Amino acid sequence: MLGIVFATLAEAQPFLQKYERGRFDGLSESDSQHDDCCLVTIVGIGKIKATLRTERLLHQQKLSKIIHVGTCTALTDEIKLGTIVAASQVFEGDRIELAAPTYPRMPLTVPFDDVPQYTLVTQDHTVQGATELSYWQRIADMSDMTGYAVAYVAATHGVPCHIVKIVSGHMGVEDKNLRKTLATSYDKMAIFLNNRVQELLTTD
Repeated sequence: MLGIVFATLAEAQPFLQKYERGRFDGLSESDSQHDDCCLVTIVGIGKIKATLRTERLLHQQKLSKIIHVGTCTALTDEIKLGTIVAASQVFEGDRIELAAPTYPRMPLTVPFDDVPQYTLVTQDHTVQGATELSYWQRIADMSDMTGYAVAYVAATHGVPCHIVKIVSGHMGVEDKNLRKTLATSYDKMAIFLNNRVQELLTTD
């Protein structure tokens, strides 16, 4: 069974309404629903919720693979707003200052040939100032708050994990139409995912 993991209800809602004519509509944070081939869950924002709820999910359900989908923030304007991207590797960004990081970088496979691949950093803290932004731009391309946690827990259970995101903003750039941008992003990701579920189910 394929596990589809969202961080927030807002990110998930358009997909929940579209998939199988709203079969999973009504799902709430920390819950999951499944049919014969797919399970959908919403873990919540941040690494702690993502870690604990992914751990609980994989103890309770036997999944063949996980795809974590949602939004991300680009660290460079080279990645355009609204672009669907995949993480070819992900690392934890809140403890990067340690000489020997507790959580290593993780390479990830990308199941879609037509989706551009980038490096994702997962961090709960907000990037402050041009100096810190410049640092992250040298080692990563995009940022989120859940990806590493989902991928790390999946790896400890031996479950393959893919991360596919849509760029809904650029780090340090104010979006005066943020609400509209997010709504458009959620809808675009829902269409993409709904069209690719069968592909995910039939590929290793």
